[in-house]
Amino acid sequence: MSVVPPNRSSTGWPRGVNQFGNKYISQPAKPLTLERTINLYPLTNYTFGTKEPLYEKDSSVAARFQRMREEFEKIGMRRTVEGVLIVHEHRLPHVLLLQLGTTFFKLPGGELNPGEDEVEGLKRLMTEILGRQDGVKQDWVIDDCIGNWWRPNFEPPQYPYIPAHITKPKEHKKLFLVQLQEKALFAVPKNYKLVAAPLFELYDNAPGYGPIISSLPQLLSSIQNRKGKEKYKYKTTQNYSNYRNDSL
Repeated sequence: MSVVPPNRSSTGWPRGVNQFGNKYISQPAKPLTLERTINLYPLTNYTFGTKEPLYEKDSSVAARFQRMREEFEKIGMRRTVEGVLIVHEHRLPHVLLLQLGTTFFKLPGGELNPGEDEVEGLKRLMTEILGRQDGVKQDWVIDDCIGNWWRPNFEPPQYPYIPAHITKPKEHKKLFLVQLQEKALFAVPKNYKLVAAPLFELYDNAPGYGPIISSLPQLLSSIQNRKGKEKYKYKTTQNYSNYRNDSL
């Protein structure tokens, strides 16, 4: 009776060769996370001019919700888009925010028209808010959607999900990452200031910036510094944000 040597590690002929080849052997799975590069440039690369004031459509919070209620009856849920623009100063990421008065901050963006595409609508709004006045077309590069927020009622609270008992949310807000050019000129409405807020100032600072803006450090936490270069790597993942929202 023949005896199989104890150190024999495979079958088939010649010895050491698997007779099935690689047909039934699982190959290492490729990582499901997509890595993309977002370039961040110094704040000093950008020039800031001014243009005519840009006023809100509504004179008060109450007026805003009244208009939302009236429009909901005609066109349904309001769709809002906002852009997240990032630069760096002292090699630290900063988010560009519009400041109105001394205590109100918001991301550039606004309401979409009925049936308007989200990306094209955000480009239109960015041009209206920050576009230059000399006729030179601004090239906005809209990247990933990094946040979704819903307003269930005609009230300030918004949530990063639709509550189970809500069948007709009143507003859907989407945040998009915007890739800035290496150099650009922005024309800021005279009644606003464009400020660069570092992520460490935004983090956990809902009293100062509102819950959505103060959650941006978490949403952007996968940005990594590339060794010695003025570039940061942004990982795109298929996930859902789970952060609180701005009251307005």
